[in-house]
Amino acid sequence: MITTGTAVCFCCAVSRLISGNHRRSDKSLSEPEPCLIQFCNTYHKFLCIRYVSISCVFFFWIIVRIVRIYTAFQEIIMYPYYENEWSVLPPELNRRFNPSFNMATIKQVINEAVERVRMPTPMRLRDLIRQIRAARTAAEERSVVNKECAYIRSTFREEDIVWRCRNIAKLLYIHMLGYPAHFGQLECLKLIASQRFTDKRIGYLGAMLLLDERQDVHLLITNCLKNDLNSSTQFVIGLALCTLGAIASPEMARDLAGEVERLMKSPNAYIRKKAALCAYRIIKRVPELMEIFLPATRSLLSEKNHGVLITGVTLITEMCENSPDTLNHFKKIVPNLVRILKNLILAGYSPEHDVSGVSDPFLQVKILKLLRVLGKNDVDASEAMNDILAQVATNTETSKNVGNTILYETVLSIMDIKSEGGLRVLAVNILGRFLLNNDKNIRYVALNTLLRTVHVDTSAVQRHRSTILECLKDPDVSIRKRAMELSFALINTQNIRTMMKELLTFLEKADPEFKAQCSSNIVLSAERYSPNKKWHLDTLLKVLVAAGNYVRDDVITCTIQLISETTSQQAYITLQLWKALSEDVTDKQPLISVATWAIGEFGDLLLSASVEDTSDVVKPSEDEVIDLYQKLLWSPQNNTVTKQYTLTSLTKLSTRFTSTNKIQQIVSTFSSSLNIELQQRGVEFSQLFGKHESLRSALLERMPPMELNRQTDDEMQTNGESDMHEMKLDDSPQHRNTESNALLDLLGSDSSDLDIIKPNNPMPTQPVSNSNNQDLLDLLGGLDTLSVTPMTNDTTNTGIGLILENNNPIQMPITNNSNFLTGDFLSTNILSVEQDLPTLNAFDKDGLKIMFALEKMDNNTVSINVTATNNTLSNMSEFLFQAAVPKSFQLQMLSPSGTVILPNGVVTQVLRVVNPSKSMLRMRLRISYSIDGNQVQEQTEVNTFPTDIWD
Repeated sequence: MITTGTAVCFCCAVSRLISGNHRRSDKSLSEPEPCLIQFCNTYHKFLCIRYVSISCVFFFWIIVRIVRIYTAFQEIIMYPYYENEWSVLPPELNRRFNPSFNMATIKQVINEAVERVRMPTPMRLRDLIRQIRAARTAAEERSVVNKECAYIRSTFREEDIVWRCRNIAKLLYIHMLGYPAHFGQLECLKLIASQRFTDKRIGYLGAMLLLDERQDVHLLITNCLKNDLNSSTQFVIGLALCTLGAIASPEMARDLAGEVERLMKSPNAYIRKKAALCAYRIIKRVPELMEIFLPATRSLLSEKNHGVLITGVTLITEMCENSPDTLNHFKKIVPNLVRILKNLILAGYSPEHDVSGVSDPFLQVKILKLLRVLGKNDVDASEAMNDILAQVATNTETSKNVGNTILYETVLSIMDIKSEGGLRVLAVNILGRFLLNNDKNIRYVALNTLLRTVHVDTSAVQRHRSTILECLKDPDVSIRKRAMELSFALINTQNIRTMMKELLTFLEKADPEFKAQCSSNIVLSAERYSPNKKWHLDTLLKVLVAAGNYVRDDVITCTIQLISETTSQQAYITLQLWKALSEDVTDKQPLISVATWAIGEFGDLLLSASVEDTSDVVKPSEDEVIDLYQKLLWSPQNNTVTKQYTLTSLTKLSTRFTSTNKIQQIVSTFSSSLNIELQQRGVEFSQLFGKHESLRSALLERMPPMELNRQTDDEMQTNGESDMHEMKLDDSPQHRNTESNALLDLLGSDSSDLDIIKPNNPMPTQPVSNSNNQDLLDLLGGLDTLSVTPMTNDTTNTGIGLILENNNPIQMPITNNSNFLTGDFLSTNILSVEQDLPTLNAFDKDGLKIMFALEKMDNNTVSINVTATNNTLSNMSEFLFQAAVPKSFQLQMLSPSGTVILPNGVVTQVLRVVNPSKSMLRMRLRISYSIDGNQVQEQTEVNTFPTDIWD
């Protein structure tokens, strides 16, 4: 309003002066115009108000600067200090004046405050977080981060000590987002060297995030850590202990271990707790420093402070797990641990330690874990803790996850120690209750624990079999997988029918990822516990139908072998396979392969089956069978292997059926097939219908029964146990020739007329040059220069140069530990009496167990029968066993029995060691295999061979 009025008056006065009407006739010339007077008065008032406003703004600016100086001054001279009786208060409400404050410090504070006011204020951390979160794209976020990093670098170059703490805090946030922040490492060290607690706190945090032992910069922090460990402020000591535990290298740990051990005896509970945790980290990094902390560790168990007590229990647990001597030393504290745990259970409500109605569950879990470590394989210690474990198992509330956690640790402790039978039943029942919980994580934990402990008390786990089978229907894939594995571990001769029914139902509806493993395990379980052959064959047929193309090759092999050896059920199973083959066989290539093999071998039984065999199946005619074969051969859905089975089977049917013209036409069409395998079979089989027709009946006759050695139920380890047993041969002559049937079939001979002739002039074995074994020598170094001679066709010293000509059965002495193809049959002196020597455990790790069975061949030669057993629930594929001996020995290795070890299966291999000098035998082993998609490679040395093996 003032400005507008002034402008109006000024305009009126100017207009009158211009028009000449500025003088009045009735007044003198010197009298001023009223408009000018009003304008001057108004302008004077405006200037006064303006000066007052400027003065107010300047005064307010002075006040703001004073407040900022005071804030900076207070931040420097004040630091958080916790009093014991006020420890529950936050730092900002529990401050006291620094007693070391003097005039020099005040002067420094004033200078820093003035410098902080003079310099521009950088962006705060919260503002940076807002900007980054507000970024809509990754490019926009990178732009914000790069801009801030550039500013932080510039402040580092300018040695900006005022805002260094804030800049490092922002840099740590940028580092947590995944952006490079290595340029702030030295600035962290400068903050650590500062005397202010706020700077040290950010500096140590940056050191833990940005430094590690791979960088030489972290060695520069050792002196600062040592100084801060001797500080008079408990929080500075705590920061140093946390940083030392996080980034300590072996060198740093050795330099500062003495300081940490001294702080473990501090009267301050806060410092003792931090020192115990730091000692735990140091022992994990450098186990040989364990002895330094032993005297101070035991005193931690007498603490009343739960924080110190839980760190002490954690430290003792780590020591006992790493050192057997320390474990024996601390077994005397079992009564103390039992007393502490009992006090926790019987203690009343304590608001300081109560979590969902349970008194300090964290401490209870740690004590239970330590009791489990101390009581393992110790009867006396286990007896001392049986009662308290029973109390914990019965008195713990299960309505909350806190109680379930304590019960889970209790179950693990009961199963690991030498506990009583009733206590183990109680533990299994707790896991059974876990299976009924709605929480998926608890159900998974229960199944996983039952799978690990099923061999401890199988009968107790069997009581929860129905609940476990219900878990096969769970929507969670991990629970279904564990339930499937546990179900196979529970199978025995009593429940085989019930369990197989449920597992076959599961197999039909299972995801593709389960079908392969489930089908193989069903075949193994059926082979071990089948009540009769007919049920066994029906089960394998159901597996082929339910699993489809996900059936592994071992299932096909087992099914064909079982059909071959079960002569009484061949007509029945061939009809059942015909029925399955006549139905929908889409995506069932393994079923087609097995069915066509069986029909090709027993096609005559298919047409002449008895009434009891055809109760539910209509016998087909020859034309129906041939039409189905033609359909299978022309189907584009069948792969080459299936068509090979089918074409071979169809050719065999020409000797089982009366009509062969149509079969000949179908076979001849494959003589021009684009697939080389099918074309070869078509050409060769067509010759059997032409000029070599006289040989067709003899070449395509039925294969002899394929019998295999199987362990009896008494020799088998059931329900998850996987001890190794030696395979034994029967005494019948037919069984002696069983293992050579495969070789005889390949040679086109009949096993009834075999004659074995030993060569008169065996060719000498040539040692393999060092160049061929250079890779092995590099990997298995440390045994001098090695000499490894692989077993080949020319076999001196082993008598492997044997010629198979005609079939006259011979009688050969076979012992229980002999092997027809690789044992006595290959020895230089078959009739010699062998001396059995002890069995050695060469390797046992991660479910793979390798045993050496020694056999004395002569004064200088020992045969080592290697048996590799798979005690896991997964297949071990690409199994490779390598061995090396010193140069004074000669080592010959026969081919292994296979490269895939099924669950609870074995692979065997024979080694021959010749020792002319009769020196001490040492052998370096390297084992590699693939399990669950992971490649595993292990290396070990066996030096425990008996000293009298060369006597």
